[in-house]
Amino acid sequence: MNKPLLAALAILATAGTGLAPAVAAPTATAPTATAPAPAVRAVTFAGTVSLSNCSGSVVRLPASEDDDPALVMSNGHCLETGFPAAGQVITDRASSRTFGLLNSAGTKVGTLRASKIAYATMTDTDVSLYQLTTTYGQIRSTYGISALTLNATHPVAGTAITVVSGYWKRTYACNVDGFVYRLKEGQWTWKDSVRYTSACQTIGGTSGSPVLDNATGRVVAVNNTGNEDGGRCTDNNPCEVDQNGRVTVRQGINYAQETYQIPACFGLDSKLDLSKSGCVLPKP
Repeated sequence: MNKPLLAALAILATAGTGLAPAVAAPTATAPTATAPAPAVRAVTFAGTVSLSNCSGSVVRLPASEDDDPALVMSNGHCLETGFPAAGQVITDRASSRTFGLLNSAGTKVGTLRASKIAYATMTDTDVSLYQLTTTYGQIRSTYGISALTLNATHPVAGTAITVVSGYWKRTYACNVDGFVYRLKEGQWTWKDSVRYTSACQTIGGTSGSPVLDNATGRVVAVNNTGNEDGGRCTDNNPCEVDQNGRVTVRQGINYAQETYQIPACFGLDSKLDLSKSGCVLPKP
């Protein structure tokens, strides 16, 4: 899992931290009157956050309103209380954790505080969602920063994406290479994970980073792990398992967990409702 590592410091020292936010390449086909090319948005750090040990982002649901309590998304394995066990689901647990809010240039402009862990698990997926003491409207009026929107549909193979790390203030641009039936790492198993193309060489500390669709700016996944040493299904060395139980190891390849399922599990006022029709997130 992409938690901070000493090795990551060496990599960062070599690569540098002052990378400009990635911008998607323009479409190769000229727009026409009947088939306009999709708008391409610049990917920046605005709305991302830094945690003490990971990355994250302020996210909103497609139907969120300005007076709803804001949500911060990261990984389940980034919880201040440690890794949830396989099969464990945490809901509505009090938390006063703080997050450094970043602007488009990656500069910290404020500190946000949680009121609770609304949802967290490492079962089937690897996600944590903190409810904040501030609303989306308050964050925008105070800092001029809007939350990132969660896309509510399944990501598509080949999509140009950017992983945006608030911990390192660094971006990683690549494409969705495909999807993994089961991704197994140690005691945890994740379903229908996103596999990146090799260009996204994420490192320790990038855990919890939002994965943005370059064309829409929406969040399609949350970055969480990669196979570091070529190990087979061990900690920090996840393996792919297909429908027939065949195991594939891809050293140096990194992964994320899809987030399109999340909006169906929240209602008005950012309230978690795992009993809602269409909600498939694991339940306690």
